[in-house]
Amino acid sequence: MITYAIPPALGEDPLDILRLAACAAHIPDFVVPPESMVRLVALVADGALDAVNPEAAWPELSQGLMGGRPSRMLEVLRGCGALARLLPELNALFGIPQSADDPPEVDVGEHQLLLIDETARIDAPLATRWAALLHKVGKAASPREFWPAHYRHEARGGPLVEAVCERFKVPAECRDLALLVLRECDRVHRAVDMRAAAIAAMLERVEALRYPERFEQLLAVCACDYRAYPGRAGAEYPKAELLRLAFKAFAGQMAPTSEPTETDPEVSAQAFEKRARAIAEALRSERWADA
Repeated sequence: MITYAIPPALGEDPLDILRLAACAAHIPDFVVPPESMVRLVALVADGALDAVNPEAAWPELSQGLMGGRPSRMLEVLRGCGALARLLPELNALFGIPQSADDPPEVDVGEHQLLLIDETARIDAPLATRWAALLHKVGKAASPREFWPAHYRHEARGGPLVEAVCERFKVPAECRDLALLVLRECDRVHRAVDMRAAAIAAMLERVEALRYPERFEQLLAVCACDYRAYPGRAGAEYPKAELLRLAFKAFAGQMAPTSEPTETDPEVSAQAFEKRARAIAEALRSERWADA
């Protein structure tokens, strides 16, 4: 076990608090000793982070997210009060229940810690980890009568994700994937119950043909989200394979050019029906007519 005593000069550069937390994500068994954590708490309480430009904090935050255990960084930041200053949208998720199987509810914030570590386990790129971290932030804004199902949390989360990404000036790739995952993750989880036309509509909506790597990142976040629930560590996520099969059938019905060419509404409707039928055949299902 590695412990880290805070140097006397800590506090001269408030970003050192974030750098220290990022170390916890990269060093196995890293521990901030209690006396040092007390000092961190005091520094944060005294406003050490108040003048920090979030854009300047992004390189340190992203470095921690790319560690082998990014949850450790978040735990250190939360323990000293820095997470509430830097990412209040994420900090607000702790103590919020959400539906699960066994047990029937889990804490959203704790789930996010498991999820972000799952993205590290598969060596996901930064955009995937960032999207995974943010895609449930709307649940902190859910009215209590919507707990633990969090009906329409995506709509509540959209402005929050946009605000966080703007605040930290994250790369466009990170912002775009975070918004896409926010909108589509729950739909991916319901893929088995979707009709072929609904799957075709989703593939069009996420622009899977134009951005196949981003589509794969969406599936990766959903798989990690699934495995972060109790009892699912290391489990297969068959919905990802189902959607890959659907995508292959969908892509096979496209024109040979790189861009869709249908402009006439009737032609577009016929093309869409053809793709939906191809998906239905690939999935050995006749559930294609209804979206």
